[in-house]
Amino acid sequence: MSGVHTIGTSVLDDPAGAALTGPHGAFARRHGQAVCYDPAVTPFAALPAGAGARAWGDLATLVGPGGRAVLIGDYPVPAGWEITWQDEVVQLVDAALAVADEPEAVPLGTADVAEMLDLVQRTKPGPFLARTVEMGSYLGIRQDGRLVAMAGERMHPPGFTELSAVCTDPAYRGQGLATRLIRAVAAGVRRRGETPFLHAASDNTGAIRLYEAMGFAVRRQLTFTVVVAPS
Repeated sequence: MSGVHTIGTSVLDDPAGAALTGPHGAFARRHGQAVCYDPAVTPFAALPAGAGARAWGDLATLVGPGGRAVLIGDYPVPAGWEITWQDEVVQLVDAALAVADEPEAVPLGTADVAEMLDLVQRTKPGPFLARTVEMGSYLGIRQDGRLVAMAGERMHPPGFTELSAVCTDPAYRGQGLATRLIRAVAAGVRRRGETPFLHAASDNTGAIRLYEAMGFAVRRQLTFTVVVAPS
């Protein structure tokens, strides 16, 4: 991994919160100091910096007993909440990405959700639910009559769009399909006058090197935590 670059703005320090109070406000559910996406869309939620007992109580009300949320940031998790997964993630932002439309790519929408969920199940790119496709534009490539690769847009802080759900069926890897789709999705983001960004697990050095070679630059590390509310 190359050295950290100071690019982008602080809006990316809390991309879920910035999206939910901005361009993705239509998906927001709020209670007191907590905000989350509609749980049918994605499990991401946000709390204020230095969140105390009141904010965590508000989040518990939002997600319900035993409800799950994904938080981005360093939050001390209070007693009664369960951490089911936590990882350090690298955030990368477009610094010199060569974007290009992909002639083989087709738009994906609600009619394609079953195929998209099947591909996600085989490749495990991260949270993707039945309504995640509503968060932004998704593109896919079909070969032999099957959806074999896709990529799309997830969180949308002001001025930025996250590229996500980048995945390729194992039987079709090595053809550069994911790279082509990233460039194509990013082309659409750029046309809106926005900046693409994405996340990768800190230990996924191969993916980070690939993203850097494409023209992304590491901005910072963030902690992603999946928490379950008290029952």
